[in-house]
Amino acid sequence: MQPQFIDLLDPSLDELKKAAPPHCHHAALDRAVRRHDDPTDVRPRIHSHGTYVYATFQSPLPAKPDGLVTFQELHTFIATDRFVLVRKTPQNGPAFDTAHLATVALANGNDPGMALSILLDLIAEQFLDVVDSLVDEIDELEDTIEDSGAKEVAADFSTLRHQISLLRRSLAPTRDAARSVVDGRIDVADETLFPHEIEIHFADSYDKLLRATDGLEITRDLLGGVRDFHQSTIANEQNEVMKRLTVISSVLLVPTFIVGMYGQNFLNMPELNWRFGYGFSWMLIVLSTVAQLAYYRWKRWF
Repeated sequence: MQPQFIDLLDPSLDELKKAAPPHCHHAALDRAVRRHDDPTDVRPRIHSHGTYVYATFQSPLPAKPDGLVTFQELHTFIATDRFVLVRKTPQNGPAFDTAHLATVALANGNDPGMALSILLDLIAEQFLDVVDSLVDEIDELEDTIEDSGAKEVAADFSTLRHQISLLRRSLAPTRDAARSVVDGRIDVADETLFPHEIEIHFADSYDKLLRATDGLEITRDLLGGVRDFHQSTIANEQNEVMKRLTVISSVLLVPTFIVGMYGQNFLNMPELNWRFGYGFSWMLIVLSTVAQLAYYRWKRWF
């Protein structure tokens, strides 16, 4: 008898009990149907319960224009005679698309172990796509950082850091779950559920998850480099502002000195009774200002 492939979208507890393998733990059934406020609170894992295997995953989607990363919550119950998939519709995105999974699983005789490896491979591909999209976002941020405002850049940095943090929280346990099958740590009563051929497929998914992990670390380095570039740009702009303020202060210093010197009310100041004294003071102010401006321009200070 061919194993069953059962796909449940946002099921009730009674619906899941009818489809799940016999003697499933109530805690696992309750976790599979419970609505979580934060999907990343559900830790991805593959756990054996003797006669069946319970697995839960988080499949990411590339971030929307609002900067929010979407996780599609998945729960599976695998036994020799069935593969039960529980999908939950996230608040800010679509539910996991099972069209390709169902087609490939049917082509492989709905083998439960193979179906789980195919599902994990699709999730690994999703992680790779999301990491690639993050790299593109960081490249775009780097290209536009000089033309963007400080608040806008800070918001972009915060969003990207948040996305990377969420992905790390989901990617690491997903990779560990795949590794547990590859290492043979999933102990099931029926050893035909995960034969050596199936473990090889899990190893391929594990390699993809490793690549996604390495790519996520690269995004952290890239984001750190863009942040350092942004900070250096701000520092250079501040230096330019300080340089201009210094030039203005220096230009005004000499005229201020001249005006202050001739503003002294002493009797024996020959310029006070001189016919051209007023014009002479203005000539000193203009010449000193022009000379300073010419010097600073020659030094390319403004």
